[in-house]
Amino acid sequence: MAIGTADYSIKNLNEKTNDEIEGFLKKSKEELFNLRFQNATGQLDNSARLKAVKHDIARMYTVLRERELGISEAPESGDTKTEEK
Repeated sequence: MAIGTADYSIKNLNEKTNDEIEGFLKKSKEELFNLRFQNATGQLDNSARLKAVKHDIARMYTVLRERELGISEAPESGDTKTEEK
């Protein structure tokens, strides 16, 4: 199995909008901060969670960057989009 949270797999992230991914990203960064703080104070029970959260964050940044470069596209929201050509 891949490292990270199943909810943040590439397949699931590709179905989300950029705003949703950015919300997940903010939540994951807060979790990483808390995990690092627990690690520094010796209260961290599961040190593997640090690695998993880092992988989740990297996966989110990858999906956002692919969309920015045009490699993949964000799912259509309720708004109609116009293509620039």
